[in-house]
Amino acid sequence: MSLVTVNRVVIPDEDIHYESARVEERGVDERRGAAARQLVVRELLRQRADEIGLDTENDTDAAVDALLDREVPKPEVDDAACRRYYEANPERFCTPVTVEVRHILLAAPPDDVGARARAEERADELIKEATNGDESIGALAAKHSDCPSATDGGHLGAVGRGQTVPEFEDVVLRLEPGLARRPVESRYGFHVVEVIAREGGEPLSYDQVSHLIADYIRERSWRRAVSQYIGQLAADAEIEGVDLEVPDSPLVQ
Repeated sequence: MSLVTVNRVVIPDEDIHYESARVEERGVDERRGAAARQLVVRELLRQRADEIGLDTENDTDAAVDALLDREVPKPEVDDAACRRYYEANPERFCTPVTVEVRHILLAAPPDDVGARARAEERADELIKEATNGDESIGALAAKHSDCPSATDGGHLGAVGRGQTVPEFEDVVLRLEPGLARRPVESRYGFHVVEVIAREGGEPLSYDQVSHLIADYIRERSWRRAVSQYIGQLAADAEIEGVDLEVPDSPLVQ
């Protein structure tokens, strides 16, 4: 990576290396690039805070917070906007869903295309065997599953949001009781899934969630405003060594 500067202030390579350890990206180059962008944004904000007389020497984070409070107004949220959001997203406002699950994992590395294709094909075959009543999911799991739960017939117990990996939960938490007709893909491979029982999912009233919706809309709007503010600072600055793309949320920690 070439030298990274913001208005001729150098971002030290060791700072980028340290920050890259905190970035959730897969490859080394991707992590370093994301870390460099975060540090460039931080430096842009520090320079602006210093420009308007805020104390950046003793506490940069406090100075940046004060800068954003001063120059990015907090958005107001009215009840009509909250109600529109509630009515447009009813699936988001329900009691937490939990499902009791039994599964068979056909493991395959995420970057091995051939292995994943074979795992998916084998998962389809096992679904057909279970559907035809040849053997139960529990018996098939004991024979074929690559998950430690195979010793318990593939039983995972009750699964709720945040207990496994998101790509698995996004599918499984929407399933009704019974055998899923298609394999569920995750970073670990392909799963044959049987939902034994399902609980939760009852709608919550608007009054129960209105304050949460207001907080969410306010935060989303504020992050968008901060993104635009950072974008303007970047447009007015001389930045070298990194292509700064500012998303809808601030690149500040």
